[in-house]
Amino acid sequence: MTLLTPPILLLAWRRPHTLRQVINAIRLVSPSRLYVACDGPNPDSPYDVEKVAATRAVIDSEIDWSCNVERLYSDVNLGCRIGVSKAITWFFDQVEEGIILEDDCVPHPDFFTYCTVLLQRYRHDSRVWCISGNNFQDGTWSGHGDYFFSQIPMCWGWATWRSRWATYDSDLNGWPVAQDLNLLFSLIPDASMRLYWSQIWQRLWFEDKPDSWAYRWAFTCVVNRGITAVPKANLVTNVGFGDDATHTFGVASVREVFGLPSNILKHPSFIVSNSINDLSIFNYHFKGRWRRFPFSVLRFTFIVIRRLVGRVISFLTSRFRPVKVG
Repeated sequence: MTLLTPPILLLAWRRPHTLRQVINAIRLVSPSRLYVACDGPNPDSPYDVEKVAATRAVIDSEIDWSCNVERLYSDVNLGCRIGVSKAITWFFDQVEEGIILEDDCVPHPDFFTYCTVLLQRYRHDSRVWCISGNNFQDGTWSGHGDYFFSQIPMCWGWATWRSRWATYDSDLNGWPVAQDLNLLFSLIPDASMRLYWSQIWQRLWFEDKPDSWAYRWAFTCVVNRGITAVPKANLVTNVGFGDDATHTFGVASVREVFGLPSNILKHPSFIVSNSINDLSIFNYHFKGRWRRFPFSVLRFTFIVIRRLVGRVISFLTSRFRPVKVG
């Protein structure tokens, strides 16, 4: 039986070159319903108007298969948090379930089959909240299925349902309650992992930084005990590292994309988060090993030395600054 690709939300902004790669990947499955959201130009960036216009031109020219295309374009720059979450809400106002891809996340063809099967399989299972296309373990995963379950959602290419997204805590209103009840001690048993996420959510609550929707979605899933399906092979590669990136600046190695071993998915025996894989992801993708002894000592020493060097440079610069004469 041929699987019908579910609706896809494509999130774009100012990167026509990476967007074209994503559309080329989507074209292989030619979904009948495609929703495209594009944020507006940043007034502080002089070339954004041109880049956003070029991005929207790619949308018009490259989506060349027969499909219903809905557009949500913003005239102003809403930013990562508001712009993306607004687009996802708009998407789920119109569909019950679907796939979400950003303009720098290029999926393997197997990603679409994987999402389609799991969206159907766990549609009415309130334990599963997210379907991720990412695996950041470099082959060190454990388990017997073609995917496993994790506590933390990873969203470089993912899928979910309207019912789960409806609980999205945009303002992190649940964070003070979670602290008062010490919920994280039962939700995240590992102390280093718990501290890592606590610091992120604490900063979001007090400073509203970083400008990220994904950390808020992670909080929503964790406090509701919603788990994420993670493939044993990485199915999406992020090609958005560079000057135009929002959060992934600089040049970084892009994780290789692999397909799944067969067209028939082998499902895990139990629908529970895999703590071994969660620790592996935390240690290697979120740099959690640097928060554990002895790496934590090296990390602390490096931070102290960096700050001392910075202060010395600042002092010498101010002390020996050239004086203008005349």
